[in-house]
Amino acid sequence: MTRDDDLALVREYTKNEALVRHMLAVEVAMRAYAGKLGEDVETWGRVGLLHDFDYERWPDPPDHPLEGSKILRDRGYPDEVVYAILSHADYLADEFPRRSPLDKALYACDELCGFITACALVRPGRLEGLKAKSVRKKLKQASFAAAVNREDVANGAA
Repeated sequence: MTRDDDLALVREYTKNEALVRHMLAVEVAMRAYAGKLGEDVETWGRVGLLHDFDYERWPDPPDHPLEGSKILRDRGYPDEVVYAILSHADYLADEFPRRSPLDKALYACDELCGFITACALVRPGRLEGLKAKSVRKKLKQASFAAAVNREDVANGAA
């Protein structure tokens, strides 16, 4: 399977462009971490891109990501990819604990990418020039991007 196949799967199940952009952002972050940690950039990118492909169709726990995992298995995705995606859901942590650096990186990148995107959207230069200090300051402002779970961001960073 190629990245084009992965993106086609995302497009098949996701019509909301904001959700597609979120998955693309997580893909970029995961690829960066894989490169930094000497891991398989393609596998990590694939996990980032596909992690929420089923969310629009099955948004309620535990359907997301359980329903998506069935689709991924049926299409022949590796167990490592499916497991990492399953492990990003807190409500499945007992069944699919985060064990590998891949699992942990996806959890860390998921909420944080959403928050960084929100920070970028309110800036004239978007991501260009956005500093970590600004992101940390916005994290303390509960009314900003209120849908982003601050506890998940903190747990992911830990």
